[in-house]
Amino acid sequence: MKRVLLVEDNRDIANMLFDYFECLGVDLDYADNGELGLKLALEHTFDVILLDLMLPRMDGLTVCNKLREQGNNTPILMLTALDNREDMLNGFSHGADDYLTKPFDLDILEARMNALTRRYRGTVTSTTITYADIEIDQKKRTATRQGKTLLLNPKTYSILELLCIKAPEVVTREEISYKLWQENEPDNDVLRSHIYQLRAQLDKPFASPLLVTVPKIGFRLEQKI
Repeated sequence: MKRVLLVEDNRDIANMLFDYFECLGVDLDYADNGELGLKLALEHTFDVILLDLMLPRMDGLTVCNKLREQGNNTPILMLTALDNREDMLNGFSHGADDYLTKPFDLDILEARMNALTRRYRGTVTSTTITYADIEIDQKKRTATRQGKTLLLNPKTYSILELLCIKAPEVVTREEISYKLWQENEPDNDVLRSHIYQLRAQLDKPFASPLLVTVPKIGFRLEQKI
């Protein structure tokens, strides 16, 4: 059973999530302020933490930062009504692993949580990620499709790794940029060039393309059936 910590002061959202996760058999712990959330996160083990940004007593960024300072690597999914680029990058810079804006689709929330737990728990004993006919060896930092080695540079490898971890969910341009350059994002043309290079290796030699552009948002991997 998955154990989740929800740190959220909006009781309507909390009740909705309690009902949803109860149906999934998820063990959900709850804090309605940042101080209590930090205390619970440090005293117990969770598979993932759902952390609101705007909280009483201690804001979500401070909670996130204090957890990382104390060596707590539990995946953190930030929940917030703030959806501009600066707020998103600020959350990542404080140690958040993913970011979801309110209002959110519950199925998307569950998919994001599953992706985080696969990444941080499922790969503890394995360094291989697979999606469709892609296989990534994280230890060697190599990737194949249909057994054929993809000739990737460090940047295109990192993009493909992130896409596979979150597949089939959308990965925003901001998430990719932060993974590649943190806060020193270059011109957008640079990211466009890396995506072009990735597509040339991942899709063009094969009959069925996998890399899908989501206009004005980002990219995702989609297996055609």
